[in-house]
Amino acid sequence: MIFYITGGERSGKSNFAQQLALQHSNAPKYVATSRIWDDDHQKRIDRHKADRDDRWTLIEEEKLLSTVIGDGETVVVDCVTLWLTNFFVDTKNELEESLELAQAEFDKLLPINAKIIIISNEIGMGVHATTAMGRKFTELQGWMNQYIAKHADKAVFMVSGIPITIKE
Repeated sequence: MIFYITGGERSGKSNFAQQLALQHSNAPKYVATSRIWDDDHQKRIDRHKADRDDRWTLIEEEKLLSTVIGDGETVVVDCVTLWLTNFFVDTKNELEESLELAQAEFDKLLPINAKIIIISNEIGMGVHATTAMGRKFTELQGWMNQYIAKHADKAVFMVSGIPITIKE
């Protein structure tokens, strides 16, 4: 089962996803997709780690999500934006190649008999990107969000800490 949780920055996505995971398992996995870009980013990662107790198993995987999720598991994947950033950087900002690689990896999740809770960001709802690279990434994020939502069993949009079900 795929749960898709999206919304803006600091909308409550991670907390909601973690509570959802704990409703389904006493020993969920947390798959962190982020590379550590700078000290501020490290502080953000540390804050996320502090939000989880010892029931959680942390797995760090930048791109190959399907290699760390097994049948019967409950897993939070945090997050699509940082996951896509890894493809985008590694392909030297090639939009089509990044989208193709990400969709192919996401498709590998579909046959896994697990509860997979995927967190993403709606970056296209904010200010229009001022650089060509930023606009390309916004397109990549939007297309991948649509792809995940299409295949998700349930989708939730978070606004100010309030979950709004957009797909049952």
